[in-house]
Amino acid sequence: MWVTGTSATAKDYSRTFYAEATKRCGDRSLFAVEVASNDGTFLRQFQESGHRVLGVDPAKNIAEIANEQGIETWPEFFGRAVAEEITRRYGQADFVFARNVLPHVAHVHDVVSGMGHCLSADGIGAVEFHYTKCIVDGLHYDSVYHEHLFYFSIKSMVYLLERHGLRAFDLIESPISGGSIVLYFSKDKKPRLRALREKLETEAQSGLGLQATWERFAERCFAHRDRLAALVREERVRGGTIIGYGASARSSTLLNLCGINDRQLLCIADQNPLKHDKYTAGTNVPIVPPEVAFSKKPDAVLLLAWNFKDELLALLKSKFQFHGTVITPLPNDPAVIVL
Repeated sequence: MWVTGTSATAKDYSRTFYAEATKRCGDRSLFAVEVASNDGTFLRQFQESGHRVLGVDPAKNIAEIANEQGIETWPEFFGRAVAEEITRRYGQADFVFARNVLPHVAHVHDVVSGMGHCLSADGIGAVEFHYTKCIVDGLHYDSVYHEHLFYFSIKSMVYLLERHGLRAFDLIESPISGGSIVLYFSKDKKPRLRALREKLETEAQSGLGLQATWERFAERCFAHRDRLAALVREERVRGGTIIGYGASARSSTLLNLCGINDRQLLCIADQNPLKHDKYTAGTNVPIVPPEVAFSKKPDAVLLLAWNFKDELLALLKSKFQFHGTVITPLPNDPAVIVL
């Protein structure tokens, strides 16, 4: 289970997200509501600046963490009914946002309808999503797994919002997931700003919606699988010991497709204590704290959490004084870094 606050990259980005949101909302006191708020890392930026906040997240253990840290969080699945209860108790929100959750929910129209109901007439909303063009261009096939029911382009997200009377007017790019989009919307019809217009035009010219594009993507996935498996195999033939770093859901897709399991990896390091002493699904690799993983003196690290590469490379060098080979599987071709 992902816990936002375990990532320095996510915490740093939460400050950027807050600045961009308040720039569009104007200089006023806000009531901010987050859908799938996790441990409240992103709401904390609003709260610490004097705004009212409310989070909604269905994971009771994560909601408890947020509540213990002073971020009011309802342990609920967000939808129209929950939105109606929020507005009954607190009134409508000035800023409503959902980060990296809409691809996960089966009842996507219920969630977007709820966001619209929550939002005040002059409020601003935001949805963040792993962008399909980044998935195709960077070969992010590890993001294809059972939790993800939708893969959004900007065009398809704009269409979804419009189905519920919400109009996209601006966007920014996000570093999360290896490449995401934050799309801003409102109830009133604001002029589409240049950033959104240009991205829609680029997307239309890219062939993102063509079947042939995705067939080529599939072919590249299998070629990548063979290259990565060969890199790991070569390291083992040389007698090197390998650990993984980052026991994410997306790493399960990569490990299973590439046939990398407990015969190749001693363990996988992960900073989230909720994952410790568990095993990876289908590949049976033990998940341990990073301190335990590096006590095994590995020769190589398979950087499964490649989307946090800069953060983790710095951690490997500064905290664990790791000297050896780092294999970064994605984006695009696998790469080898020697530390």
